[in-house]
Amino acid sequence: MTARVEEMREALQRMGEKAVKASRALAVLAPAAKAACLNRMADELESARESIKKANSLDMDGGLKSGLTSAMLDRLRLDDARIDGMALGLREVAAQTDPVGRVISSVVRPNGLRIDKVTVPLGVIAIIYESRPNVTADAAGICIKAGNAVILRGGSEAFHSNQAIAEVLNRAAILSGLPDGAVQLLPWTDRAAVNLMLKMDRYIDLVIPRGGEGLIRAVMAESTIPVIKHYKGVCHLFVDRECDLDMAVKIVENAKCQRPSACNALETLLIDRRIAEWFIPPFLESMRRNHVELRGGYEFRKLVPEAKPVSEDDLHNEYLDYILSVRIVDDVDQAIDHINTYGSKHSDGIISSIPENVEKFFANVDSSTVYHNASTRFTDGGEFGMGAEIGISTDKLHARGPMGADELTSTKFIVRGEGQIRV
Repeated sequence: MTARVEEMREALQRMGEKAVKASRALAVLAPAAKAACLNRMADELESARESIKKANSLDMDGGLKSGLTSAMLDRLRLDDARIDGMALGLREVAAQTDPVGRVISSVVRPNGLRIDKVTVPLGVIAIIYESRPNVTADAAGICIKAGNAVILRGGSEAFHSNQAIAEVLNRAAILSGLPDGAVQLLPWTDRAAVNLMLKMDRYIDLVIPRGGEGLIRAVMAESTIPVIKHYKGVCHLFVDRECDLDMAVKIVENAKCQRPSACNALETLLIDRRIAEWFIPPFLESMRRNHVELRGGYEFRKLVPEAKPVSEDDLHNEYLDYILSVRIVDDVDQAIDHINTYGSKHSDGIISSIPENVEKFFANVDSSTVYHNASTRFTDGGEFGMGAEIGISTDKLHARGPMGADELTSTKFIVRGEGQIRV
């Protein structure tokens, strides 16, 4: 073992100890005190905007030199509007009902025992994410709201931005009376540090990775701590044989083009064969206007000669760019089969005027979020009324879909008696 790895191990242990101490203070913090802490974090972010933008400029320069795509650079960029958005997200989370201490169920047994099932914090959460530095504020805010300490590890491309944001947030937490360690960021870009952290089951209760397929698989392979996956977003829309064509074109354009670098952006479009000749001309005009590269099978390319051939890998791919796979299908059943075969269980939708097809789609598509006549771009904690979000889980245990503060709690049973003994 190298001296550097041993140094990181010792530093991580100190971080874990600080996080556990902070989590115990957070677990019993009054809702009003947590809200005050989050509002102070928002104020401090706004006050520190110039230093945050300066740190972000270092990352943007590095991204340009390393050849990041325009979509990835967009995810990395922090301007006044995005800093204001981070602060607003923290204030929205602060204003929400506290998720800790809710009585989920209560029963009095025949022997007089009263058993309450109540929500409690998870403890210490590690979050590993890529590119988007605003996740630093979102993740910290939601963890604090749910009474958890957080250890963050952002992508190396956003290291300076994440460091600046995390320092502001932890300082605000300390000024609010919390122990040092409520919000911590790994101070290294080495992958070895992540592998060490993933073995810290003595200190960390849950790991949430947000990023590409490679990151998710690496975390799953290394972690001795429970993991909730924020997997890739291979999102689909199906245009049914009966629908409002103008609405369908607008929804597809929004889902693909409004922010193609987001995980809830459209990656594959499915078109019922019986509507293809009417839908494709206005759809194609929209895609050309937005400079979207189209890829499709033989049948689609007969109608759209400019489209490139689509491969099997393409159909599994999260492009995060102005690229769209298109397939013509027989009916809703074939669309459902395609989504369940190639999708990532993230967000998928149907554009249809046939109620029975809509209900069949909802019942049979195995994704965290399903839509009727709406863009997949709404799969987002803010759009779902959660304020910020920790991520979008494509798992089924213990949370699924956009994860807010409620999803970062566990439960315990509180049993009250009057001297009962078991016979």
